[in-house]
Amino acid sequence: PVVIPVRELAPPKRLRTIGDYVALAIATCGVGYFPIAPGTMGSLLGVGIYILLWRSAVRIDIEYLDKTYFGGSYTEWTSSFFLMWILPLLVIGLSLIGIWAASRAERLMGKKDPSQVVIDEVAGQLVTFMFVPAYFLRPKMILIGFVLFRAFDIIKPYPIRRIEGLHGGLGIVGDDIVAGFYAGAVLALVALLAALHLLP
Repeated sequence: PVVIPVRELAPPKRLRTIGDYVALAIATCGVGYFPIAPGTMGSLLGVGIYILLWRSAVRIDIEYLDKTYFGGSYTEWTSSFFLMWILPLLVIGLSLIGIWAASRAERLMGKKDPSQVVIDEVAGQLVTFMFVPAYFLRPKMILIGFVLFRAFDIIKPYPIRRIEGLHGGLGIVGDDIVAGFYAGAVLALVALLAALHLLP
């Protein structure tokens, strides 16, 4: 008989729990396993969530707020004000749960910042739109916000790359949040110039 030392035996593979699957579902957002540019798909999902929130804010504004408080006269400023409060709360919630899910997904996948984890791109893309009232975010401006976020997420100016090196989900999510702040600041400047008719 062949005797194999215990230390050379591979440890038994741990069965995944329901919590593991929940973490993977949150971390990948359903698009993380996309074969081409999963990070970009995560950003597009963030854009989709923003548009859905905007339409929901308009619907609530028209169907309830205006009828109750504004005499039935709809104005996009009230929808923008509503969204201005909802969006930061959503970003905070996504960031906190994303840090947990990304940390767990990283351990399950056995590698640092796996490309399948895109909850960070979703949260970072939403951060980009926090800087400009929804009233100014027409389709062209939303597209600019998307491009700006992808650029900052890829280029990673200081201190994004340093934040990326933090442990676990904090580094995974944190660098995209900062990229969203950079992109949002530039988008706000572009929106201001457009409002002043200094841009075509």
